[in-house]
Amino acid sequence: MSITDVIRKAQSEGSTRISYEMLPPLKGAGLAPAFEAVENLMPYDPAFVSITCHRYVTKASINERGETEYHSLRTRPATIGMASALRQRFGIEVIPHLICSGMSKYDIEDSLIDMDFLGLENVLALRGDKEKEADSYVAHPQGHEHAIDLVRQIREMNQGHFVDAQVDDCHHSRFTVGVAGYPEKHADAESIEADIKALKAKVDAGADFVITQLFFDNRVFFEYMKQCREAGINVPIIPGVKPLSTIKHLSLLPQTFGTFIPEALTDEVKRHADNPAAIQQIGAEWCISQIKELKEAGLPIVHIYTMGRTESIAKIVSQI
Repeated sequence: MSITDVIRKAQSEGSTRISYEMLPPLKGAGLAPAFEAVENLMPYDPAFVSITCHRYVTKASINERGETEYHSLRTRPATIGMASALRQRFGIEVIPHLICSGMSKYDIEDSLIDMDFLGLENVLALRGDKEKEADSYVAHPQGHEHAIDLVRQIREMNQGHFVDAQVDDCHHSRFTVGVAGYPEKHADAESIEADIKALKAKVDAGADFVITQLFFDNRVFFEYMKQCREAGINVPIIPGVKPLSTIKHLSLLPQTFGTFIPEALTDEVKRHADNPAAIQQIGAEWCISQIKELKEAGLPIVHIYTMGRTESIAKIVSQI
């Protein structure tokens, strides 16, 4: 089922469903922890599970001749395999992420063909991060500079157009395409207005829905929704939230995701700096409050960034 159908069904029922983002396992870890993590969520009828995609990194090693060799690897390579395995085991909808970072158009096309053959109907198209030590994002020489180019490639493949040429009488993929939205603007955007303009271009290129970056102030999201609608962005926008769980998150989350943590939450966490359990409870209660308000506003889906730690997430969802 396409994610747009999942959203429409929730809207028709007047319900708010919860979806989840998870990480693929580290190389060599196997899928057992991922299965266990999803098992924790199944009593709460997940709308879907999205699985992140991680770029290749360059690693240096010394060969037997004492020479430095460089090669590319991914520490979490199993996005598509995990998506297929979760769908098969639990019968839930999944969204594998697909990124431009470190990938050629041919690599992307191969990934899309694998997804299509596995019956995966949905994909989240992202630019991806810059390489760890780089000052800025650099596209693969045969790749894409921006997520909009990836959206176009997916849409063209749905029409039977491949990187090299159109294939006559070919099987057509039927991907539903999601993209990212940034209520507090993307780090590379000059302004929120410029960022929304870029989002509108992705939607015009064929994106079917938007999942936002995490935020802690619902007022920021509601204002973002208003600005998006005023800009002519009429596809579903799914809000993304995450429970703050450690005092390190006060600095780590703004640094990593560019999100603002409200003063009230910051002060409450700092008052319990020596009590990790209390901080986790504070973060959970804040997240519950956010989701309840989003539910009252009629949002059909709320997306939770889990980082694979689903026992605590399940406790939060049980209280909504």
